[in-house]
Amino acid sequence: MNFSPKNKSTNIFLVIGSFIVVSLILWNTNSFFKTFKEEERLKMEIWATAQSEFLQSPEDVDLGSLHLKVFQNNTSTPMILINKDSSIRVNNIPSEMVTDSLYIAEKLRQFQDENVPISIDQQGEHLATLYYGNSEVLNKLKFYPIALLLIILLFGAVIYFLFKTNKASEQNKLWAGMAKETAHQIGTPLSSLLGWNELLKSEHINEEITRDIEKDIARLQTITERFSKIGSLPKLNESDIVSETKSAYDYLKRRSSKLIHFSFNSQVEKTMVLLNSSLYNWTIENLVKNGIDAMKGKGSIAIEIVPNGKFVNILIADSGQGIPKKKYNAIFNPGVTTKKRGWGLGLSLVKRIVEEYHQGKIKVLSSGKEGTIMQITFKVHQ
Repeated sequence: MNFSPKNKSTNIFLVIGSFIVVSLILWNTNSFFKTFKEEERLKMEIWATAQSEFLQSPEDVDLGSLHLKVFQNNTSTPMILINKDSSIRVNNIPSEMVTDSLYIAEKLRQFQDENVPISIDQQGEHLATLYYGNSEVLNKLKFYPIALLLIILLFGAVIYFLFKTNKASEQNKLWAGMAKETAHQIGTPLSSLLGWNELLKSEHINEEITRDIEKDIARLQTITERFSKIGSLPKLNESDIVSETKSAYDYLKRRSSKLIHFSFNSQVEKTMVLLNSSLYNWTIENLVKNGIDAMKGKGSIAIEIVPNGKFVNILIADSGQGIPKKKYNAIFNPGVTTKKRGWGLGLSLVKRIVEEYHQGKIKVLSSGKEGTIMQITFKVHQ
């Protein structure tokens, strides 16, 4: 899909704008995290000062309610206080874990990684060391940028999916419109050709000539019918997949170069599926012609029908140069082709005919230097 310069500029502007907005949000979040962390440290330093005065004050001196309020206000920051006599006091840590030396040692390492311990001293005498970790709010805030990025990525993925779906829908409408218009345009000269052929018959022209003209007209009618069905739901009839495939095979074999060796094999005599014969024959023709192009007009084409429980597989193999593995799925997209010349519409139409119209499956079964095998799968109609 080609974009005008104006649309390209708009897209670039949107991408740059989105990047700036995300960067500002992340920068602001990081600044807020640092400010909040500094405030927590200040709160811990106040707590340490209050603890220092409390430890140094005589028992008969009333320090008032300020110290008590400082101690009681710390309800979120986990901390471990190690006194000079090695006794331990904890806050916002499960009291039953105080006796677990391994747990306390692990917490001390964690707190040291998160924050620099605060030494509580009074008049040059070391009284205690305060180890504290990040509060629950601070930990949540630390992961907020990651959550924000994930949300933005998810939102971007949804937008991309919607854009891609909309683009595919527009392409499908375009191809369907072109196909119907082509069928309409062919219809007028085709009617004229039918009339001219009847006139030639009445003039007693060589019957062999008029017979060949009739075959070409019938072929044009088949092509017109195929194009007219693109974009609308075709009628499916119960058909024998073996005879339909053999019919398409015989037609292609008669009209192909003698340098192409054709072979057909079916492991079943008859298998009924719901099929639109005209579109199915078009599918086989497309796959066989793609194989012939890949072989550069010389090689072998093998078609095989293999039953698979409630399904039946149609295998179309060629001895061409093969398809790169990374393109196995991409070749079915409109505009993608491995040929130097081509529109990349054939396999896209084949996929649509098989999967959307017939509820089947098509895939590259294998591909390499020895050639490519394409597999079509239909459900057997019972």
